[in-house]
Amino acid sequence: MQPILNEKTILVAGASQGLGYAIAQASALEGANVFMGSRNEDKLKISSMLIAKESGANVGYGVLDVTQPNSIKEWVTAAHTKFGSIDGLVVNAGGPPAGMFDTLSDDDWQAAFELNLMSAVRLIREALPFMKKANKGSIITITPMSVKEPIDMLLLSNVFRSGVTSLAKSLSRDLASYNIRINNILPGRLDTERVNQLDGIVAKTKGISVNEVRSSFYEQIPLSRYGKPEELGNLAAFLLSDRASFITGTTIPVDGGMLKTVW
Repeated sequence: MQPILNEKTILVAGASQGLGYAIAQASALEGANVFMGSRNEDKLKISSMLIAKESGANVGYGVLDVTQPNSIKEWVTAAHTKFGSIDGLVVNAGGPPAGMFDTLSDDDWQAAFELNLMSAVRLIREALPFMKKANKGSIITITPMSVKEPIDMLLLSNVFRSGVTSLAKSLSRDLASYNIRINNILPGRLDTERVNQLDGIVAKTKGISVNEVRSSFYEQIPLSRYGKPEELGNLAAFLLSDRASFITGTTIPVDGGMLKTVW
């Protein structure tokens, strides 16, 4: 069977580790040219080499700070220069710090705004001219389950990631005439560095062990485990492909059934 992303060029932000890495890996295994980005050049170089070796795909990378407009512009331009097209974009950024309303300063709010909402706006803005010219493309945004059910102590993420989801839904209507699709993926409790960090914060706050924190979440997840990053990566590769050609404006959780909302 032919790979579903054969000869497509996919750009993945936040790709040196975690979910971004998993999406870059899945895309490469499905035949895509992959261009990876993150702030840590050393880690990015190693990650791109590992994916290229495993998949045999063409994998490039560029340093990317999603809080800096010029960095985003240079990264997208470098990807197009290297591969000649942009068929897919994965909007992905690290989460802002945990905190309650009374502990967050104006600087905290502004930093989270730049990191999570404006990074999505700018990444999409820079990639769109190439997609519109080709009259095709697929965009994925990665936001947590808090856009449907707010998560305690993650107020900054709850607020600004919800904005990203609304942006994706709005753009899905605006971009349909260009044959450009945009969808949102909601990771649940997946076994990543970010989730491990959050489990540690919860454990410290409650005065319990990390294993106890994880066990409490297992009880809330119908599939009784944390997900694997590659399980989300496989969905992303599908949504980036032409096999998902009639899917746009959707928000799909990868959460083992943890969300209780029906929409």
